[in-house]
Amino acid sequence: MTTEQIPTQNFDTADLLELIEQSLSRRDLAAASTTLSPVPTWQIVQVLERLNPRDCAVVYRLLPKQQAVEVFEALSPELQGELVRSLQDAEVAALFAELDPDDRVWLLDELPASVAPRLLRGLSPHERELTASVLGYSQDSIGRRMSPEYVTTHPDLTAAETLRRMRARIADAETIYTLPVTDHARRVVGVVSLRDLLAADDDAFVESLMQDAHTVPADSGAEAAARDCTDLGLLAVPVVDSEHRLVGIFTIDDAARILKREESEDAARQGGVEPLARPYLSTPIRRIVRSRVVWLLVLAVGATLTVKVLSVFEATLEQLTVLALFVPLLIGTGGNTGNQAATTVTRALALGEVRPRDLVRVLTRELRVGLSLGVLLGLLGFGITALVYDWQIGLVIGCTLVAVCSVAATIGGIMPLVARTIRVDPAVFSNPFITTFVDATGLVIYFVIAKAILGI
Repeated sequence: MTTEQIPTQNFDTADLLELIEQSLSRRDLAAASTTLSPVPTWQIVQVLERLNPRDCAVVYRLLPKQQAVEVFEALSPELQGELVRSLQDAEVAALFAELDPDDRVWLLDELPASVAPRLLRGLSPHERELTASVLGYSQDSIGRRMSPEYVTTHPDLTAAETLRRMRARIADAETIYTLPVTDHARRVVGVVSLRDLLAADDDAFVESLMQDAHTVPADSGAEAAARDCTDLGLLAVPVVDSEHRLVGIFTIDDAARILKREESEDAARQGGVEPLARPYLSTPIRRIVRSRVVWLLVLAVGATLTVKVLSVFEATLEQLTVLALFVPLLIGTGGNTGNQAATTVTRALALGEVRPRDLVRVLTRELRVGLSLGVLLGLLGFGITALVYDWQIGLVIGCTLVAVCSVAATIGGIMPLVARTIRVDPAVFSNPFITTFVDATGLVIYFVIAKAILGI
């Protein structure tokens, strides 16, 4: 069967990717183009995400112009930036002009600062002004992620008049499903949904249809605003300035994008790596190495604390070598307990369930949790160790588990709050650093208890 006869629309992404890679390896661009022609946009996006940067640019150039624009808009900002660096200036300028202002800002944040002025100069004065208004906000604020293209209405307009306004702007507006209602000073006084407008009589006033608006200040955090938007189930949220005047609209799709990115970063950093911008199998080896090596070096330096503690208590180990058998068990249990606490509190921070001012409450709560876990594990450890060795060794292991679990849970619980207080990503302070810290402190606790009970 020839390539032209293959029903690629029925292939899953893995099969399609294999076909494309085979065509590229043979330098048969015509076959690759034919393979792609019946494929929907969403699947082309998945293929591009899995190709290496060079092949991604080659395949992208094979797409028809309109589909190329659709595919580019559907890519993540990281992949957009990577693709821009592989395309010619004329191609980049055309794609950049097709993006919405908020999507342009996402892309500019992924490109070198020297590129932004050149791309902005290629825009029309109106589009340049819209994009610059979003660029004026700090990078982590919701103002940076809002769209300045929206449709508004007023309380004294009718449903029919509002629908006419909406139809006149429908091609440019970010969303038409939720319309901010503003007074004559552009202050937000409510919102009205498209559903209510269509269901209302033509002469019904917007004032009788509108609902209270949930607004967010433009300088507030993007992640917090995105979580509010999704938690409240809102399709769009008006963004306002310090005087409650409308400056933009923030939609549910942008909220989902922000939360996906933040959760990916948190998950990666809790494991001691930097997040990857593209799927694992298409990420260059050097980039994966770069994402891990810094953390490994930091943790290796931290692990020297554990070595130092062992050297300090070397004489104790020589007197009773059986103590060395339990070192992996104790420091592993402590590290796991601390990681559990840190993960729980980091998640609670992200959801807004706790704040840095709750540090004392979290500390006492995790202390009680750690103590309870330590007692349960300590009793089990005492029983098993007393049967295999003797009751004194069992008592050392049992008491150490109680102490280590209490300390680990407490430290693991408050570390994310401390990180948020000093404006550091809580995920960075989580698992890798807590494991290193608990290893060292756990050994100190272990040998101090052993010396006290065994008299060595």
